[in-house]
Amino acid sequence: MKRKTPQEKKRLSYLKDRRDDYGENAKSTRKNLPRSKAFARRANRARESLALRAATGVPDASRAEAAELRLLRSRRRVKRKWADTTLAEYVEWKLERRAGRENGQARRLDEALGRVERRMRRPNR
Repeated sequence: MKRKTPQEKKRLSYLKDRRDDYGENAKSTRKNLPRSKAFARRANRARESLALRAATGVPDASRAEAAELRLLRSRRRVKRKWADTTLAEYVEWKLERRAGRENGQARRLDEALGRVERRMRRPNR
């Protein structure tokens, strides 16, 4: 197993590390993801039980078929997750935002972005 140089470690860090770009507090995601999944599941259960409640009582094929069609017709709610941005994209965004606040000191921005791009390149072997 070959050891990684600090430059390789930095490059891999830029590629693999992630940063939250949704705008939430970084710690709140731990609670909000399970909560939103629970809301979606709860809504699905409520809709299904409402559709099945119409088929209760005396067995009737037409009511059972209508309830089944109502269940199949509606789409289930699903909580989708998406990946955060890579550290490289986050650093670029941060530098561009900083340069915009510093009244167009473009030279400093170009130097910083150049450093990020150099670190992203594969080392010569």
